[in-house]
Parts: sequence; C-alpha cells; structure tokens
Amino acid sequence: MREIEVFIDTEEIAEFFLQQLIKRGYVPSEEELEELADITFEYLLEKCIIDEEMVEEE
Repeated sequence: MREIEVFIDTEEIAEFFLQQLIKRGYVPSEEELEELADITFEYLLEKCIIDEEMVEEE
C-alpha cells in the first residue's frame, strides 16, 4: 500500500462539525466544538489512520 501525507487541522475539524451540527439543529459552544475536534483527532490516532507529527512553526 502506498503511503500518502495528510495534514489534519483540528480547527478545520471543529468548523466541519459546526456546519454539520447546525444543519441538524444543534448549536454547540466553541468549547464543545474544540472537544469534538480533539476527540476526532485522538480517534484517528488510535485507529492508526494518522500518525502524529509535530510541525515546527517559524
């Protein structure tokens, strides 16, 4: 199987959840969205879908 490089942004995940939850009639707080994004990221790590790699910012 070929390895590809994927960048996961928890802020992007939070925005996705916000849009999807609003479509379904829910209005979560910013804190709730951040928790959902973190949980999603941890799930992807646990299932070995992604590997965590720290990126140095300049």
